[in-house]
Amino acid sequence: MNKAPVLRRLWIYQSERFPIFQNGLLIAVFAGACVTVSAQIGGRSWPPLPAYLVAFVVTFFFFLLLRIADEHKDAEIDRTYRPERPVPRGLISLRTLRVVAFAAMAIQGVVAGSFDIRLLVALLLVWGWMGLMTAEFFAPTALKARPILYLLSHMIVMPLIALFAAACEVPPREASWTPGLLPLLALSLANGCVLEIGRKTWSPECEREGVETYSALWGYRRTAIVWLACVVAAAALTLWVGLVAGAIPPVLAVLAAPVVLCFLVARSFMRSPTKAWQKRFEIASGLWVLVSYLIIGLAPAATGWL
Repeated sequence: MNKAPVLRRLWIYQSERFPIFQNGLLIAVFAGACVTVSAQIGGRSWPPLPAYLVAFVVTFFFFLLLRIADEHKDAEIDRTYRPERPVPRGLISLRTLRVVAFAAMAIQGVVAGSFDIRLLVALLLVWGWMGLMTAEFFAPTALKARPILYLLSHMIVMPLIALFAAACEVPPREASWTPGLLPLLALSLANGCVLEIGRKTWSPECEREGVETYSALWGYRRTAIVWLACVVAAAALTLWVGLVAGAIPPVLAVLAAPVVLCFLVARSFMRSPTKAWQKRFEIASGLWVLVSYLIIGLAPAATGWL
């Protein structure tokens, strides 16, 4: 085990497995968009700053918990096939990560509960689903034999997190939940699939024994097509959310550029599945999701300026 101070080791760990600034930007945009859309759909004015802060802090720790859960689920695989990762090489222990996880959950509980006690219901809902995910829904073999079911069962956590973020705007106003949020929840599911498939699509030269990727399961061409279909679905849902939230079509038209970019990246990867295009494929996934949430988060304000 590495003998460096624990804070130093945790800093190295985050740089490799959960870059806080890179992830923080995407999480902030995601959480902020959920809060804004909730207010717009409910016909309310812009939410107060604390609603955004609570949504961001709790959502940030949700994603950290997901990363730590993955470290536990993949511990044996990493030890056997990816010994260079922080846990198997001895940089950080699973025990230390569990301490971090419990500290994160405590912060979530305090932040959410002190803002509005009713948020604890949504918090427990997300925690419960994460627990099922960590246990692979008590059917790991059956799930892994069905990649689509595995993907969807794990990605359901995304709309649950979106629901929590949206709830940060609702309770302080004493307003009721609205079915108008359904397209937002569906969008979070689609964007979750874009990110998940994007990070598990590898070039043939990068595939590793014992490491499951969608490109290994389906082939890189089929995987790129499925990924692009998820992008198109997410684009349609982004339009829907924007329209429900009151944005005008000219504002939403900026979606065309990132969709075309994703199409070009997918086509290039299918033609030349190199390590370089694999990296661009993953970057395009993150950029798409970032742009998608920026649009629905900022479109209402942009509409007001026009």
